[in-house]
Amino acid sequence: MYKRWIQKEIPSSQEVDQLSQAINVNRCLTSILLQRGITDFKNAKDFFRPSLEHLHDPFLMKDMEKAINRLKQAIDSEEKILIYGDYDVDGTTAVSLVFSYIYNFYSNCEVYIPDRYAEGYGVSLAGIEWAEQNGYTLIIALDCGIKSSELIDVAHHKGIDFIICDHHLPDDNIPHAVAVLDPKRKDCTYPYKELSGCGIGFKLVQAYAQRFRDEQELYQYLDLVAVSIASDIVPITGENRTLAYFGLRKLNDDPSPGLKALKEIATIKNDLDISGVVFTLGPRINAAGRVAHARAAVELLIAKTEQEANDLAEKVNVKNDLRKQFDSDITEEAIAMIENDAALRSAKSTVLFKNTWHKGVIGIVAARCVEKYYRPTVILTESNNKITGSARSVNGFDLYSAILECSDLLEKFGGHKYAAGLTLDIQNLESFQRRFEEVVSSTITEEMLTPVIEIDMPLHFNSITPKFLNVLKQMAPFGPENPRPVFEASNIYVFNSLSSFKDKHVRFLAAQEGSDSVFQAVGFDLAEHYDRLSRRDLFRMTFTVEENTFNGTTSIQLRIKDIKFH
Repeated sequence: MYKRWIQKEIPSSQEVDQLSQAINVNRCLTSILLQRGITDFKNAKDFFRPSLEHLHDPFLMKDMEKAINRLKQAIDSEEKILIYGDYDVDGTTAVSLVFSYIYNFYSNCEVYIPDRYAEGYGVSLAGIEWAEQNGYTLIIALDCGIKSSELIDVAHHKGIDFIICDHHLPDDNIPHAVAVLDPKRKDCTYPYKELSGCGIGFKLVQAYAQRFRDEQELYQYLDLVAVSIASDIVPITGENRTLAYFGLRKLNDDPSPGLKALKEIATIKNDLDISGVVFTLGPRINAAGRVAHARAAVELLIAKTEQEANDLAEKVNVKNDLRKQFDSDITEEAIAMIENDAALRSAKSTVLFKNTWHKGVIGIVAARCVEKYYRPTVILTESNNKITGSARSVNGFDLYSAILECSDLLEKFGGHKYAAGLTLDIQNLESFQRRFEEVVSSTITEEMLTPVIEIDMPLHFNSITPKFLNVLKQMAPFGPENPRPVFEASNIYVFNSLSSFKDKHVRFLAAQEGSDSVFQAVGFDLAEHYDRLSRRDLFRMTFTVEENTFNGTTSIQLRIKDIKFH
């Protein structure tokens, strides 16, 4: 697939010189720091040397005082507390963190995860009724609740109070809960707005610990926060970067029994970074709620002993294997539908429906179709006599606005610019397919339909040294808004050892004219270039610089993102 290369704006020489001298870092990496808003010595020191002291005061969050006072009251009065959260990774890690912390000193609490299929996302009437029947008078809602005003009112009439810990964008009406912790509230002046749902849960217990216990108790749960930050694709900036930095350290050096068991069952040998969490731990935790009930994930994450964790990890891994099979089979079917239909192949959007597709993986399938065809995609299936679906977008296209244009055909929908969910009546299916394609076709540009590779800086092979890699590694953790830097180099050729593997990928020793340096290079899904590479034609490439350890030997490796021949 053709990709557009876009060079980011390069800072002025004067800016680069000043910062480079101040922090003693080479000009190339200094330019990247400036591109990311690191403009002076203090910014750079905070960036390269994260500290838990950089975490913001939790009491800066609106309603925090109310939240911890109500929690303290519940504990002192021996009320039953229900820790309630969403069934995805962010929700289950948030529930696990808050429950584990409170349960250490107060056992009259329980967890509740709504059933994806019977209850759907967020606070449910079934959950509130369960709480009432079982005598719970305080519910702490994590990663959900900000848009549940009516249900919060129902709970209030039943004598149940809510503390809401959410990170989604609120409506104009804030629920009438005891406390609503959400930095995205217009009336909340908390200095960092992009915490994960688990991050909000962490701030709640941080405030409680500061006021009533010992803050040091919290840091054992930072591995859960890191997993949530990675899996919920929130920016790796500011407070998230600090939490992720120390959370990854905990995850790699001394993980909780549940996460340790997951790492072992995933046969992870090297240290995990944000990307590693996204592709190994995240899907396994998510799988519990996708193909069965997410409570299994929470039970794993709150496990106290290694034996208990190992047994639970086996069960979660079986669910993940099942999820992968569903994912693979449905993706194949979806691609076949497109390939066998000329109208679908030429469309600007993809809207596919099959009533037997598994609801738990349609979001993954939508993302896979975007990867292959690079256009806004909606994958639909049947659930409870309705059609339900997940939608994914491409860079620059506002998916939520497009779905809003179809709202008269929908029963409910929600989401944001790049991902959304929707429900409609089966009789509106064809109308929705037509309307969505019309809206996308009239608003999307050809540029949006072409994948983009953003290049941070040009880089000559002579500049790629162990010292360069050492500084680059200190820019981690990498993720949204702090991505691994992408470089461009010209006049590259295959020096030696060209091979293809799995009929999709290439690997070779790469050299550059005018340089004595030779590096192992690997290009995933780039086997289409094998013939020209074998002729040693000169080419340009975009790539990242990484460290590769194999058989006990560590070396510099270039991960190729794209190739263009001269």
